[in-house]
Amino acid sequence: MTVVGMISGTSYDAVDAAVGDLSLDDDTVLLRPRGLHSAAIPDALRSRIAACLPPAHTTIEEVCRLDTELGQLFGHVAADAIAAYAPGGADLVCSHGQTVFHWVQDDRALGTLQLGAPAWIAEATQTLVVSDLRSRDIARGGHGAPLASTLDALLLLSGDVVRRGSLNLGGIANITIRDDRGAIVAYDIGPASALMDVAVSELTNGRERMDADGARAARGTVDRDALARLLDDDYYRLAPPKSTGKELFNGAYLRERLGDEGPRGDDLLATLTELTARLVADAVAVHRLDEVVVAGGGVRNPVLMERIATLAAPATIRELEELGLPAQAKEAYLFALLGYLTAHGLEGTIVSATGAGRGSILGSLTPGAGPISLPRRAAAAPRRLRIVS
Repeated sequence: MTVVGMISGTSYDAVDAAVGDLSLDDDTVLLRPRGLHSAAIPDALRSRIAACLPPAHTTIEEVCRLDTELGQLFGHVAADAIAAYAPGGADLVCSHGQTVFHWVQDDRALGTLQLGAPAWIAEATQTLVVSDLRSRDIARGGHGAPLASTLDALLLLSGDVVRRGSLNLGGIANITIRDDRGAIVAYDIGPASALMDVAVSELTNGRERMDADGARAARGTVDRDALARLLDDDYYRLAPPKSTGKELFNGAYLRERLGDEGPRGDDLLATLTELTARLVADAVAVHRLDEVVVAGGGVRNPVLMERIATLAAPATIRELEELGLPAQAKEAYLFALLGYLTAHGLEGTIVSATGAGRGSILGSLTPGAGPISLPRRAAAAPRRLRIVS
């Protein structure tokens, strides 16, 4: 089955569409990556997404417009990805959409909202679409996150002797490990680029979106008092499973935590980079990991990666690319995998990771050119994922 997996992450700077061929061989999912197509979100649309995120207020009209326009954009990106990497057509598109709100209250996830109306994707590609992949897990008492735990468990944590963790550095840093009892544990550690990006945007009046190559952090000096105030947050003391997002870690959060006396400019970026590295290193120490496999946009920040390697020592830091899957494409291929599992009637969640009462077949289906036709349900859940060339 040829599947397109799609996502726009918490940095909402681009839409990624990964095309791959997936099949089942006994208890193993085989994934042959065909390629990743990325398209930048236009500046005007990106500004409107930012303007509707908490703590800002928005309107139902704007939510409707964004849902439509993001659906149209996702549709164009999916069609372009299929034209580039699957000219004979795809069997399925699985779209995560753009998260604009993840409702967590009293340490429980109560709801989630991703925009990008799937009908526009189905119309642009004439292909069956799976969407709304987090809600069913939340309805069963889970956090709807981190869904990456499913790919991590199958690809990185299946039967290894080494104590390995899988780390994703997006807007939020999340980690997946296998605990001493053999159970998969996954959770959001805290901010990765979320606070860095908002700091750069405010510092440059929106001219820059990120600390490219960690250049600002490299020039700055860590403010130890400010770092201590940032680390003193109740979220970090919660036991997993847990999830978070820009609903908590945003510009208002920074101003409240640091006040008028906090670091500015490059010193702030150095401090925020150190925060993420410390949070990751603390998780590595708690789980006594020997090796950490890293993916996500954060791998392109050499300052952050160097600080993680230093603070997490003696654990070895590796990039996902070494195991055959492009680090930048991990989340998009995750959703290709989840769509494939849904199409075959298989659960896409690990309850010990999300905290749900039971596993879930994820998503809602939007027909493509004709009636919905799904493969025969798989006899058993897969136990591993193998990348093939």
